[in-house]
Amino acid sequence: MKIIIKTKNLELTPALETYIYQKIGALEKFSKTFQKQENSKTLAEIFVEIEKITKHHRKGEIFKAEAQVSLPGKSLVAESTGEDLLKEIIKVKEKLEQEIKKYKTKHSELKIRKARKQEIEI
Repeated sequence: MKIIIKTKNLELTPALETYIYQKIGALEKFSKTFQKQENSKTLAEIFVEIEKITKHHRKGEIFKAEAQVSLPGKSLVAESTGEDLLKEIIKVKEKLEQEIKKYKTKHSELKIRKARKQEIEI
């Protein structure tokens, strides 16, 4: 799985980068089913965008975390906004995990339905 990180109005520190790789990299266990059989190259890519929305809030800084996963035939997006950047990264990871699970079940059920349809025709 390839993880691409982009920041806006925020400096990407090595600590933040490793945190993102740890949290978002945990989704790699789901991407193993989306590998090509010939050369076992992963088809999944994750684009993570972290940004500080504005600099003029009185109550503190507002952060936004967004992640987009490119899978075969579909692109999944999750985003979260809040005051704590690390919590927002965790929320985005959880949302993506749910969407990937949903995609996998639909994808596997589609194969089963096609097989049943072929059995009925025979």
